[in-house]
Amino acid sequence: MGALMENMHGKLPLADPALKSADKPARSDRLAARGYVLAGGQSRLRPHVLRFLPPLLGLALLILAWQVIAAKNANFPTPYATCLEALKLFADPFYRKGPNDQGIGWNILASLQRVALGFGLAAAVGIPLGFLIGRFKFLAGMFNPIVALLKPVSPLAWLPIGLLVFKAADPAAIWSIFICSIWPMVINTAVGVQRVPQDYMNVARVLNLSEWKILTKILFPAALPYMLTGVRLAIGTAWLVIVAAEMLTGGVGIGFWVWDEWNNLNVPHILIAIGVIGVVGLLLELALVALARAFTFEEVGS
Repeated sequence: MGALMENMHGKLPLADPALKSADKPARSDRLAARGYVLAGGQSRLRPHVLRFLPPLLGLALLILAWQVIAAKNANFPTPYATCLEALKLFADPFYRKGPNDQGIGWNILASLQRVALGFGLAAAVGIPLGFLIGRFKFLAGMFNPIVALLKPVSPLAWLPIGLLVFKAADPAAIWSIFICSIWPMVINTAVGVQRVPQDYMNVARVLNLSEWKILTKILFPAALPYMLTGVRLAIGTAWLVIVAAEMLTGGVGIGFWVWDEWNNLNVPHILIAIGVIGVVGLLLELALVALARAFTFEEVGS
């Protein structure tokens, strides 16, 4: 009765130990939920960090090595000085001051045009030839020795032959691209056709399919991943060769531009050209990887 009167006069009751113990799990659940949210955010960020951090570290390492070389060699430009020259160079990449004095944009376009012509001719010849070699053993026996003999020859070794036959620098450079681009497409396409399961060919024979149906319905879908791999290898080689060919033939092109800047002892421009050549080659590679992923169900590596 006394305790009741004290409570009525405004004294607070003592806290119930059972309520305290019931409140602890709720607080711990809230803390755990907060920790889960933080962990979830970290797990969502982790793939992006793992994707972008290694390339950034690699570029940072490259720039650091570049800076160290420039610090030990007074004739070698620093990354900062090269960046300033690049800003000036790309401020007007399409100027024309004469046949041998044009902006870097025109030189890149001229090289890409030669690559497109040589590479397109190589694809038009190499891919059908690869299908024929893979499909018919007689043709494989006839062409395999020729491919094995000519494939190891350096593409630049064909440049004098092109100059002799075509009597001009542009066709000779395109010829060099053609002859170096054709072998990866021929070989990879032939391998893709030869690896078509024999069961498919037996079914085609039972159904009495025409050669055109066999080509379009069986061989082409099965050989497409191999064919696109050959195309990727060929475009990288073609872009590599055009720079060297243009150094020797002259005219307008990124290779000639590099050689001309070397004659002028303009080392920053040479470094800029190296970066441009690498970026253009990377973009060509990525475009063909995207094309391969669009037309095949298999995962195509970069």
